[in-house]
Amino acid sequence: MTLTPSTGSRHARILSVGGYRGSRVVDNDEMCTIIDSTPEWIEQRTGIQERRWATDEETPLFMAVAAARKAIDRAGLDPSRIDGIICSTVSHFQQSPSLAVYVAHELGLSAGPVAFDISAACAGFCHGISIAESLVRSGAATNVLVIGVETLSRMVNLEDRTTAFLFSDGAGAAIVGPSEEPAIGPVVWGSDGSQALTIQIQDWADVIDPEQRMPLISMDGRTVFRWATTYITTKALEAVKAAGITPEELDVFIPHQANNRITDSMLRHLKLPENVVVSRDIRHMGNSSAASIPLAMEALLESGEAASGQTALIIGFGAGLVFAGQVVVLP
Repeated sequence: MTLTPSTGSRHARILSVGGYRGSRVVDNDEMCTIIDSTPEWIEQRTGIQERRWATDEETPLFMAVAAARKAIDRAGLDPSRIDGIICSTVSHFQQSPSLAVYVAHELGLSAGPVAFDISAACAGFCHGISIAESLVRSGAATNVLVIGVETLSRMVNLEDRTTAFLFSDGAGAAIVGPSEEPAIGPVVWGSDGSQALTIQIQDWADVIDPEQRMPLISMDGRTVFRWATTYITTKALEAVKAAGITPEELDVFIPHQANNRITDSMLRHLKLPENVVVSRDIRHMGNSSAASIPLAMEALLESGEAASGQTALIIGFGAGLVFAGQVVVLP
């Protein structure tokens, strides 16, 4: 007996991207009325000038659906052609069903796309792109909606002046579909569970204060900085090599928007040409974890700083510690 293998498109690509940002703009002056810091110190240490926080009405589901609808519209697809949904989030606090299932329902996809969540923190979008590419190429799905969405402001410990100003809320979505040419390079990804406590969200079982609505984020910033500026830089170079190109052939660099100083350090080690466009979306968005890369990609395309068809290195890294990155052709 010989089983029939699944077959799909020879290649896959990102067809479109869409985003939604929390509507409340919190600048550094306002932030410093909440924590003991100064606007200048925050900007110097991170590059952040302001961040976006969601209102109570802007739930992860609301923002995910808003970003998804933009991506679907830009791809020129009828929503019924979406047959896969992957949501990367740590902000959906219902253990089951997944946020992806709710997104499918809100989009009116009664045909029942495969829908599931992943938990890969700030690297989640790049994980989702790789999984979606594999689904399309294997024939398991044809058009996959990848969403990164977070409402991290609800998990910020406002008594921790080292992290409270970092995090933000938003959603970014991309459609991955068939392509006649290679447009998503091999993923370079991995994890280091020995550093699992470096960035973590409090266990629900440890939340004993009745006034505390959500588990809180904690982070050893110095350890994360060293890891990102050394090990992750090496992995970024591996992703470029795996795609069969050189750093000089890149047009755009979109790292996870964690800290401008991390981005600067990566640039020095990568030795990218001066003409490579580098995302600095963190200035006006803060760190939105799984949403940061698609939101940054959308911003560059909307501003005209980047253009469809250009090659971009994307790489995410965060709690786990986990990372994932690949070279993609921009939609």
